Amino acid sequence: MEVGKTREEVEKSGMIDTWLRKHSLIHTGATRHPFILGIRDGTVDLSAYKTWLGQDYLFVRAFIPFVASILIKAWKESDDSSTDMEVILSGMASLNEEISWFKSETPKWGVQLSDIVPQKSNQDYCRFLENLMSPDVEYPVAITALWAIEAVYQASFALCLEDGAKTPAELRQTCQRWGNDGFRQYCNSLQQIANRHLQKASNDLLTKAEVALLRVLEHEVEFWNMSRAEG
Repeated sequence: MEVGKTREEVEKSGMIDTWLRKHSLIHTGATRHPFILGIRDGTVDLSAYKTWLGQDYLFVRAFIPFVASILIKAWKESDDSSTDMEVILSGMASLNEEISWFKSETPKWGVQLSDIVPQKSNQDYCRFLENLMSPDVEYPVAITALWAIEAVYQASFALCLEDGAKTPAELRQTCQRWGNDGFRQYCNSLQQIANRHLQKASNDLLTKAEVALLRVLEHEVEFWNMSRAEG
């Protein structure tokens, strides 16, 4: 909780926004990483993009059961009037199309999916997801992590679509996939769900959710680093 703010004041603005202000340095590192800025200004090494493409395909395959586990938690935790399950289910449905996109995109770059071996940063991130799938992990913690994972990609790739960006033409479709307005609205819905549950959470649960958010941001930075052969 921010110094000098009451819990009630924090709740009005939303716990997640409070944490993002508190941890702005690592958040900026995750959403304005040199890999992304390289795409935005047209200087990205395309071999780094190919590395990211293959590794992210493997990550998404591990991400799907993680989202499924959150759907189960939502079913157990949310009341009939909430839209939590519908929002999460919509995200799950899009992942099927996302896998198909990877399978059609990788041949364009000479990336053989069957030959990809997960790098350490990817393995660490996927292991983190597996830990979050445990029934012992509370729903507010898991939904906060889900929001963070999705929101980092949305914020990052949206940068590459802004006016003045020099994103290479062959990468614009990739940026549009996560930087589009529909995906931004989905992320906003996840944030609203997380904030709603965090408002009712104990201080211990808030600490766990904040730590999960930080771990996501750290893993995202390492994932970008890995793509640039820095990790």
